[in-house]
Parts: sequence; C-alpha cells; structure tokens
Amino acid sequence: MTPRLSVEDLTLTEAVARHGSVGAAAKELLTTQPSASRRLSALERRLGTRLFERDTTGARPTPAGRELARRAARLLAELDALPDQVLAATDAPSLAVGTIQALSPIVFTALDAELPGVTVHPGIDHGPALVQQVHDGLLDAAVITIADQTNLPRGVQGTLLGVSPLVLFLPEGAAPPRAGKRPLAGRTVLYSTIDLSGEAVRARLSALGAAPRPGPTIEAALRIARHRRTPALVPLLAARWWARAGDRLLPSPVPGQVTLSLLTRPPRPAVLTESLPGIAERVLGDGPDAPDAAEAG
Repeated sequence: MTPRLSVEDLTLTEAVARHGSVGAAAKELLTTQPSASRRLSALERRLGTRLFERDTTGARPTPAGRELARRAARLLAELDALPDQVLAATDAPSLAVGTIQALSPIVFTALDAELPGVTVHPGIDHGPALVQQVHDGLLDAAVITIADQTNLPRGVQGTLLGVSPLVLFLPEGAAPPRAGKRPLAGRTVLYSTIDLSGEAVRARLSALGAAPRPGPTIEAALRIARHRRTPALVPLLAARWWARAGDRLLPSPVPGQVTLSLLTRPPRPAVLTESLPGIAERVLGDGPDAPDAAEAG
C-alpha cells in the first residue's frame, strides 16, 4: 500500500531541503533536532528510500528528496492560500443555472457576457428534470422551452424570455423549396424543435409532401443537413448560432415557434432580474454577439 504523507511530513522535508540542515529546520518548526531526525528517518522508512544524505556538515537532498521537497513547497503554498480562496468564494456571487443540451452553448455564452462578476455553475439536463431541480433548490434558475407546455409545480415561477420562430435552414448547395402548396414534396427535411411540438411539426411537414426526419439535437440536425445538402427546420436562434457564410434562412413553410422561459423560485435572484433583458437578447440571437441572419442568406 502506498504510504500517505501528512502535512507534517511535507513541512519537515521542505524545511530541511531549504535550510540544508536538520537542526535549522527543527528550530524553525519549534521542535528539537533529535525529534526532527527521528521523524525524518521514519518518513524515509515508510517511503523505502533515503531523502537526505546527512553528516556533520548538514543534510543534502537525494534526487528523491529534491523531488519531494519541490512538490511539498508547491502543496504547502496552496494550503497557505486556501483560507483566503475559500473566503473569496464565499463573498463572490454565484448562480447554479441549468438548460437543455441544445441550448447550452447559447445560454452559457449569454450568461458569461451578461454576468461578468458572477460565477455560473452550469447544469445540463432534460426540461422536466430541470423544472424539478429548480423546485428542489438544486438550481437557482433554468432556461427551458416547455414552460408554456407543461404545468409548473407550486413554488416555481416562469418568466418569458421571448419566442424564436421556426425557420427553414438551407445549407450552401441545397436547392430552395419549389413554389406552390407542396414546396418540399419528395424531399427529406430534418427538424428539431427542442420543445414538445416535434410531432405536430412532423405531421405538418408530411402534409406538404416532405419526408421529415428528426434530428437528435439541433446542432446534429444542421450538421447532417449541411452534409446532405438538405433543408432543416429549426428555431431561428439556433440557425443563427450555427449558420455559416453561404447558408440561407427562409421563412418556415409550416407554422411554429419555440418559447423560452426562465424558471426560478421566488424571489428571483436580483442579479438575474437586473440582467434579464440582456440575457434574453443574446439567447434569442438579437444581442451584440449574434450573427446577422442576412449574412447567412
């Protein structure tokens, strides 16, 4: 079994290496030289190697002793700094915020920009699980897309961030929809709605003659669409986020939108209330970091 080193072991090794003398190290550590020598010998026996060559002129570290002393100095410095770091963490504002996988890069980028002095502890899960975590106090807030499609438990309040309409994403090289009542007839169309409306969207696409195919995530749907040069139906906020030069964003041939809400328990954290407009703009793709939809088509 590998021996576990104590703080006292590290302190003694570092002091002996720094002073080059067991006696000087013992004086600094407020102990006697015989006691320090016994402790050092016991440590060497536990490790199975000599740490210092000792004679009447002092103590010189062996290669093993130098390595242990070097690491001990770093670890002891970290321990010395730990109380201040703990106090700083106690004083610094922090929030535990969750969202769904598909929105995570958008939401956490927005929070980072709008809450520069706040430490955000991110959580990623499915919508119903996020609702429960806010209710149980495990999350301070969650950004979800199903608040208007489900009954929120008592004690959880939803604040509307905004809506993002569905758009038809056409990657570079994909043919545009045909004119007429069945513009997507015979074409595979990937779709990802990130809420509970997926089945309704699938039925509407089928009614237009399309062959709808669900995407596992929004990003995956757009990557597959780009690879196959086929259309994808996704919320505008996501299409803007992942669009590239040459891609086009067209009005959706079927009705639909995604509603984004912020879930909290009352009272809502003040720092979120103050930053809510900016967070909503960035998440919905209207903020200063949002790509221009016109650039994508």
